[in-house]
Amino acid sequence: MNHDEVTVRIKSIETLSCDAGWRNYHFVKLTTEDGVVGWSEFDEDFGPRGLTNVIELYAPLFVGADIFNHERTYMQVAATARPAPSGLPAEAFGAIENAMLDAKAKILGIPVHQLLGGKHRDEIQVYWSHCASWRISHPDHYGSRISDLAGVTEAGREARDRGFGAVKTNMFSYGPNGPKSWGAGFGNPYEPGLNIDLKLIKDVVAHVEALREGVGDEVEILLDMNFNARTEGYLRLLRALKDVNLFWAELDLYNPDALAHIREQSGVPIASCETLFGVREFLPYFKRQSLDVGIVDVIWNGAWQAMKIANTAEAFDVNVAPHNFYSHLSTMMSANFAAAAPNLRIMEHDVDRLEFDDELFTHAPVLRGDRLQVPGRPGWGTEPIEEAILSRPAVKRTAYLGIKR
Repeated sequence: MNHDEVTVRIKSIETLSCDAGWRNYHFVKLTTEDGVVGWSEFDEDFGPRGLTNVIELYAPLFVGADIFNHERTYMQVAATARPAPSGLPAEAFGAIENAMLDAKAKILGIPVHQLLGGKHRDEIQVYWSHCASWRISHPDHYGSRISDLAGVTEAGREARDRGFGAVKTNMFSYGPNGPKSWGAGFGNPYEPGLNIDLKLIKDVVAHVEALREGVGDEVEILLDMNFNARTEGYLRLLRALKDVNLFWAELDLYNPDALAHIREQSGVPIASCETLFGVREFLPYFKRQSLDVGIVDVIWNGAWQAMKIANTAEAFDVNVAPHNFYSHLSTMMSANFAAAAPNLRIMEHDVDRLEFDDELFTHAPVLRGDRLQVPGRPGWGTEPIEEAILSRPAVKRTAYLGIKR
């Protein structure tokens, strides 16, 4: 077959969503004129609301386009958003291009990672993300409530015993009612100064030390601090954690100079940039040597654009790691990217899952210890089961990421 002469046009693009316990899962379903279906995942919960509407508004601009020329289509539509190229428009374009990649790979009978240059690895080391965190913040959905430091230690012990070489946890404050997620950067609690006081430092240190007690000395610990402080507060907290020997501190600042200062002064490896879009937004951080690991959200950027980011990072001797805390489809999408990116550090994966997650997809990710097997089936290697999705209608929620104020 001469693929230069192949034209496969988009007939329709629609969105589907379903209840996922404390949030919803969201999907794009792209159908070609020949009846091939390409899937992708997007997220309406982590970030500004309204992405479903934005995708549906832009969908007519993609209908009729040739999926074999997906980047031309992406760039033509992206040009219409040039005055405001990031945020929701970029997420919408990434979601639709991801669905085009899935459909294109299925037509060719190959996994998406072969479209991205081919795989460098057959398995990917993953870290247990939100270790202890989900069992504190969402105990009704993960069946093992953690209400004190002893529970954190036990979660760490479980991760070690199951063969994980790295775990990531989050910031928690402790009070009479037990631990509570600290998300000042997201307005929960509302503290516009994003100040880190002595009690919070002690609480976070106690939490991380409890996890260290459980995992032992041979398992790496990652701490996700999100947007929850400013430069001074991050440094105070990291200095207080100097004896824990963190694998990385994950934090977000929209100031590459401030982030570089934290990296230089803390002596802790820094991972960041999970909320950025495209090479242009990542480039100032690479040029300033602000980070050790660039976190790339394949769901937001699209796998094709994510590979451009990874290639640019490699030129600055920076490794990358996928931001991945959505459904099984996201995990398989991120795995295709992680297989193809030469400068991969490690991949995020939520081990605690909803009891019905596997029922929503044709194939679940396969883990052997802490190694995710790279899928070899055409496309992403899995797709949503539409009947199962429709059987769990999405729920309208007002709390951010299901966290009660």
